[in-house]
Amino acid sequence: MALSWALMADQAELADGYGPADVERWVPEPPKRPGRTAFQRDRARVLHSAALRRLAAKTQVVAPASDDFARNRLTHSLEVGQIGRELGRRLGADPDLVETACLAHDLGHPPFGHNGEDALDLAAAGCGGFEGNAQTLRVLTRLEAKTIRADGQSAGLNLTRAALDATVKYPWQRGADKAKFGCYVEDDAVYRWLRAGRPDGARCLEAQLMDFADDVAYSVHDVEDGTHSGAVDLRVLSAMTERVDLAKIVAEAYLADVDPAEIDVAAAALVDAPFWPREPDRTRRGLAALKDMTSELIGRFCEAAEHATRAGHGTGPLTRYAADLVVPRDTAVEVALLKAVAARYVMRTPLRFGVQALERALIAELVDALDAGAPDVLEPPFRTDWLDAADDLARRRVVIDQIATLSDAAAVTWHERLCRPAR
Repeated sequence: MALSWALMADQAELADGYGPADVERWVPEPPKRPGRTAFQRDRARVLHSAALRRLAAKTQVVAPASDDFARNRLTHSLEVGQIGRELGRRLGADPDLVETACLAHDLGHPPFGHNGEDALDLAAAGCGGFEGNAQTLRVLTRLEAKTIRADGQSAGLNLTRAALDATVKYPWQRGADKAKFGCYVEDDAVYRWLRAGRPDGARCLEAQLMDFADDVAYSVHDVEDGTHSGAVDLRVLSAMTERVDLAKIVAEAYLADVDPAEIDVAAAALVDAPFWPREPDRTRRGLAALKDMTSELIGRFCEAAEHATRAGHGTGPLTRYAADLVVPRDTAVEVALLKAVAARYVMRTPLRFGVQALERALIAELVDALDAGAPDVLEPPFRTDWLDAADDLARRRVVIDQIATLSDAAAVTWHERLCRPAR
């Protein structure tokens, strides 16, 4: 009876379009105090998690300690949450559910951003690889300490089915042709539960909203950060030779089928917009214009997606698998072009390439050191996991889990302690 009352309490005040299965949790919980929906509880659990706090010291584009203006993974996630929440609300999706997915979307990212992800994927090749999105599921369902199952194992934050499903950016497991994936083999049980028979490749609307909000925030804010630092000159979009290089990056990394003519059209649309800054200006007036640009761009992209989605799916509340987010082609090209600008002038520089090589070497050496020193060198929760592991591959996964939780600064500190000879 207690559990049925808990489910009834969680169902109370749910928005249209959500049912009992959406608010189920992998581990049933006793009744909570009334007044909050299941999705509000999900949001609070992510917001108060240690994994979210650690994002403050993890690389977004530049290292957190190198620039006190540029975004880190935490500020990026908060901004993604705001964008996703607003767009979700306007389409009729539960805003707390969408924001939960947005706040959680980067929890699995390791130190040093995608560079650290590549290094850990190489180190984890024998035990199923490493992927930030699959690691996010692992954090939410296993590594964060909140709920313990009857068998004594952790169920992580024990979010609702709908919330977990909304965080799955790549709804499939790793395959020979799939570098990106959303679940490790050892997490298959909870993955099958949260997907509840959904076919590979199908994403709920809330997951699509999270993904789009991430793209919008990433494209706009990384360009803002780069412009503020002087690494990006917005006049590059007016230069034909620069657009040629940017078109190559877009095709290589973001939109494989893009035509260079589309890049020219997108560049002209952005440069001709009344809010686009005309000259580099780092005075308060210039910084205000830059901030206005970011606000206008976010509104431009979100309104385009909202109107296109409404045109395709009507005016009623849109939730879960009843609709797909529709992003107009010109909007997708503009977003991809801005992402390419950040990639070209901030991330793909000789200085960054040198730093990234050092970061990958640090991760590789740290993996070896933890392998050699485990379980004693591991934090207590991971020490227990290592002792309970069935074989060497499972123990390697524990080492990967431990490193993935570390912030950039913590990874450097651990490396200094474990890999440097005593002086």
